[in-house]
Amino acid sequence: MWTFLLWLILFILCWPVALLALILYPFVWLLLLPFRLFGIAVAGALAVVKGIVFLPGRLLTKLAS
Repeated sequence: MWTFLLWLILFILCWPVALLALILYPFVWLLLLPFRLFGIAVAGALAVVKGIVFLPGRLLTKLAS
């Protein structure tokens, strides 16, 4: 609701900027998509490394209990 009202205010006060933002938003999203995918891949790889590093400690705690 608030976002829509802010868009209306922006459109009334400065309509060229509002139209430019609406037109450029999909292109910026497409431009940033590879970086998001790279971030997901790096997060997954770091999660695997974390799992491998913490595996001996998890095994020791399961054996101790």
